[in-house]
Amino acid sequence: MTGAPLTGACLCGAVRFELAVAPEIGGYCHCTRCQRRTGTASSAQALIDGSALSFVAGEELVTGWAPGDGGMEKCFCRTCGAHLGSRHPQTLEFRAIRMSAFDRDPGVPLVYRQHLASAASWELVPDDGLQRFAGQRTGC
Repeated sequence: MTGAPLTGACLCGAVRFELAVAPEIGGYCHCTRCQRRTGTASSAQALIDGSALSFVAGEELVTGWAPGDGGMEKCFCRTCGAHLGSRHPQTLEFRAIRMSAFDRDPGVPLVYRQHLASAASWELVPDDGLQRFAGQRTGC
């Protein structure tokens, strides 16, 4: 990561954040939940150290939806609806930031595809050499 901190925002710019430590890896999630949340076949995300994330503006506008199965809370701006990332439902520490929320390319290698067992039937998942997992990648 050059030019630290890494910055980002929601679509309307009301929520702004900084990330003091660069994410090391990222990947794609093909679960049905991500498909419905994004309106696409997958969600690209960078795994982060939640303690390195700080909000510069609009933290009060960050709203989360916690699935009933104990999965990660999905967070978005309640003004524009832009997806920001995922956080732990109990600690509220962010664990992932959506790649589209960064202001510039964060330089994070996308190295895996998870939940391929529920990948959208209408989109061909490329054979791009990334690690592939039928379900949840361990360590996420």
